[in-house]
Amino acid sequence: MATNTPLLSVEQLSVAFNAQHKVVDGISFAIYPGETFALVGESGSGKSITALSVLQLLPANARLTAQAIRLGSQDLLKQSEQALCKIRGRRIGLVFQDPMSSLNPVMTIGAQIAEAITQHFSLPAPAVRQRVLELMAQVEIPQPGKRYHDYPHQLSGGQRQRVMIAIALAAEPDLLIADEPTTSLDVTIQAQILALLKSLQQQTGMALWLISHDLALVSTLADRVAVMQRGKIVETGTAQGFFDAPQHPYTQQLLNALPSLANAGKRSGQEASLPAAAPLLQVEDYKVYYPIRKGLFKRVVDHVRAVDGVSFSIAHGKTLALVGESGCGKTTLGKSLLNLLPSSGRMLVDGVALGRLSGKALRQHRAKLQIIFQDPFSSMNPRMLVGDIIAEGLCALRPDLSVNERNGRVLALLAQVGLPEASALCYPHEFSGGQRQRICIARALAVGPKLIVCDEPTSALDVSVQAQIIRLLKTLQQQQGISYLFITHDLAVVAEMADEVAVMYQGKIVERGEAGQVLKRPQHAYTQKLLSAAPQIPAR
Repeated sequence: MATNTPLLSVEQLSVAFNAQHKVVDGISFAIYPGETFALVGESGSGKSITALSVLQLLPANARLTAQAIRLGSQDLLKQSEQALCKIRGRRIGLVFQDPMSSLNPVMTIGAQIAEAITQHFSLPAPAVRQRVLELMAQVEIPQPGKRYHDYPHQLSGGQRQRVMIAIALAAEPDLLIADEPTTSLDVTIQAQILALLKSLQQQTGMALWLISHDLALVSTLADRVAVMQRGKIVETGTAQGFFDAPQHPYTQQLLNALPSLANAGKRSGQEASLPAAAPLLQVEDYKVYYPIRKGLFKRVVDHVRAVDGVSFSIAHGKTLALVGESGCGKTTLGKSLLNLLPSSGRMLVDGVALGRLSGKALRQHRAKLQIIFQDPFSSMNPRMLVGDIIAEGLCALRPDLSVNERNGRVLALLAQVGLPEASALCYPHEFSGGQRQRICIARALAVGPKLIVCDEPTSALDVSVQAQIIRLLKTLQQQQGISYLFITHDLAVVAEMADEVAVMYQGKIVERGEAGQVLKRPQHAYTQKLLSAAPQIPAR
């Protein structure tokens, strides 16, 4: 339970990387023992920099000023580096956002957890190993003895995040900082991580500092909330007050930007009177199998059935959402439809079987299908100008266009997705995450597709940027009649975007129907499990 004496108090903290711009601008807050304190805001608001400031882990070019940063009775600003090393991990643990880039790829997970223990305690090797196994069991990693010698790449995303939590808990800290601990995780894995954090907090009595832009997650965990905008804390209060009666306009804007499951079925309901038309995409008994080879001669002994005989259709100007957990085959299906992976089965686009085409005819029809990837930055060549990135598809599929026509098309596309013409002469790293996703949308639109596969296009975006991308995709659909295969694990986004929903589990589609029916009256047990695991904002 929280007490009246703060565990951590921060007074007038400012951080600047140059004289003109403060990333964190004179903020003050306190965290009490046993409570969950959430610091929320959009990317770039200064949330993570604030946490790194407390731990004194800022880059060398950062200039930090504060009246005090106290952990109990200790002022961290007055501690030597040696003293801070004893506090980091021992009294303050940190769970980073991306476990794959935070874990050492050439060390086993057992060794990495053990390293966090030996850094702060002098224990014999057998006791260290026993403590590692206890921690792995505590964070519910299955079969700790067998997984001890596994490397990070051998674990799923949820299991890697559990390893990060085990490392953070290894020295039994008084305060655990969780920086976006569930970003890009499936709803069921997210629910497991949330339940785990709650359970560990109850067991150990530690305070939890949650840094997030996921307000549904905050509503599930937080006791108190502080909202950060452009380096300043603009509102602080209890979680109930924050969600029931937000005071600051920026807080109200964040909450209003949230997608909601309550909107499920509104799109399909509005358009129910439209006459039926032949489907744009028809998929029948579609399969993607990967051979399992064993023995000296590597004979095929079985197959991994990533996509196992699925059938569905998408109408002109409609959106089919494909939902399910990681590993169920969603992305594999999306990529194979664009012939990026080998597949079998029947697929018709506008009544034409693409599998029977080759050469020029195939190129012409492939222009009808495009894709928007989950991570816009890694899907673009960092050495190419944005204008060249967007024009790349035109060069390959529309060689009839002149240079001037191609450049004009690029500028028109930039305007269409809400970016200035000058963007064509910039590089991808010069843009924010939302702007980069707009560039990828422009690239997909360049060749005039009829169907776009959207593979988790909003999963790592802030709620306000996510709302902008959703509005943009809807507008483009209304203006151009584009169809979407929308792959996601965010059911609230599905409710905003989808006309129909298909639920995928272990390579098969186990339920399909109108969005309102599937999201409000699910029939299959797996769909019910997904919906029950999704965190939801309390009704206002």
